[in-house]
Amino acid sequence: MPERRTVALVTLGCARNEVDSEELAGRLEADGWQLVEDAEDADVAVVNTCGFVEAAKKDSVDALLEANDLKGHGRTQAVVAVGCMAERYGKELADALPEADGVLGFDDYSDISSRLQTILSGGSVEAHTPRDRRKLLPISPAERQDAGAGVALPGHAPVEAPKDLPEGVAPASGPRAPLRRRLGSSPVASVKLASGCDRRCSFCAIPSFRGSFISRRPSDVLGETRWLAEQGVKEVMLVSENNTSYGKDLGDIRLLETLLPELAAVDGIERVRVSYLQPAEMRPGLIDVLTSTEKVAPYFDLSFQHSAPGVLRAMRRFGDTDRFLELLDTIRAKAPQAGVRSNFIVGFPGETEGDVAELERFLTGARLDAIGVFGYSDEEGTEAATYDGKLDQDVVDERLAHIARLAEDLTSQRAEERLGESVQVLVESLDEEDGPLGRAEHQAPETDGQIRLTGPGASEGLQVGRMVMAKVVGTEGVDLVAECPEEAGR
Repeated sequence: MPERRTVALVTLGCARNEVDSEELAGRLEADGWQLVEDAEDADVAVVNTCGFVEAAKKDSVDALLEANDLKGHGRTQAVVAVGCMAERYGKELADALPEADGVLGFDDYSDISSRLQTILSGGSVEAHTPRDRRKLLPISPAERQDAGAGVALPGHAPVEAPKDLPEGVAPASGPRAPLRRRLGSSPVASVKLASGCDRRCSFCAIPSFRGSFISRRPSDVLGETRWLAEQGVKEVMLVSENNTSYGKDLGDIRLLETLLPELAAVDGIERVRVSYLQPAEMRPGLIDVLTSTEKVAPYFDLSFQHSAPGVLRAMRRFGDTDRFLELLDTIRAKAPQAGVRSNFIVGFPGETEGDVAELERFLTGARLDAIGVFGYSDEEGTEAATYDGKLDQDVVDERLAHIARLAEDLTSQRAEERLGESVQVLVESLDEEDGPLGRAEHQAPETDGQIRLTGPGASEGLQVGRMVMAKVVGTEGVDLVAECPEEAGR
């Protein structure tokens, strides 16, 4: 019997990329490939790249070069780029990075096995040719579901599932749905709610290579969640470029409010978390569901980006400091312990010292649990890249450092406000030095802080995937220390 072909998937970027990697893993294993964890043990290393900002693109290139260095020193024979950076730049990336043996776009995902086999056999696969994916679907959201059947949409393009799937590989739902294979054993998994984005933020290139917004059907999301629960997942995080738009192309912009209780009722699921919410699209009914539904985390990942009106308008966004603070007051009136995080861009073209002061006013009053701060840089193909009023890089760097320091102080203060709170913690790891580590409802994986569990209930008996109640007794920056009662370990 011939030795099975081996493949390793290296994933960079956001949770959406992680879902895409697990779809590729499902397709490959269903076609006979053996998945391995380390690139050095694989015949082919597939790097799922990020193409969002310069730092992420650099990390993607570094990962490709690192994988390429394995060739000739071990089993690795080929390195292939997929993901957003490959989709966005295609042939340009292939020309600039000859170390990559293949640069494949989203259109190649349905035939990923044959593409990798061709490359592994010494053949060549033409590098992906980028195109504006916003033009692949109708302008009218109501017409997209039917048209989407002929467009490559990672996460929800239907494929015919093989009759005999390997153990651990399953269609997310039904006989014609994306295959998926978990690449880890974490009790947390992301579920793609939609793809693409219809917003036209002047600084963002994502819609051009991810395409227009299109929702997955609720039955598909539910089916995938049930399958993940069968794999031992306890928390699902709904991801997309914009979850607040979910359902608009299905004829019901309030569909998320209906879907969340159904997801929370899936047997085995202990927590449902929603990410990527647009402040301008928040509505009372959605806030009610997020703050009052059992097993749905009162967690608000709100994309504020700035709070000075002039900067927001230049970004093609809406709102201001007072309206954003009013939104947060509304949320906390319903759920005082609700978690809120956001990202901000400083140094945007035309930003004044007064605009920075306005952002400081918002951050000081917002009491956010987690804050990401980025310095503006031109992204090719975006409207903002053509703007006048660009700030000198040293000014951008100075403002970035200033707001980042403020953010660190404010999030530490917010953590201290949680002293004495009772929190529900999902145990995610058992560290030999620090003991059990997990997250509460106000903490999303990767992006936010974590909780170190102490006390009699944490000394023995706790298992990964266990949900326990604990009392916050200390802080370590944005991280918390919480004490478990003795019965928690039983």
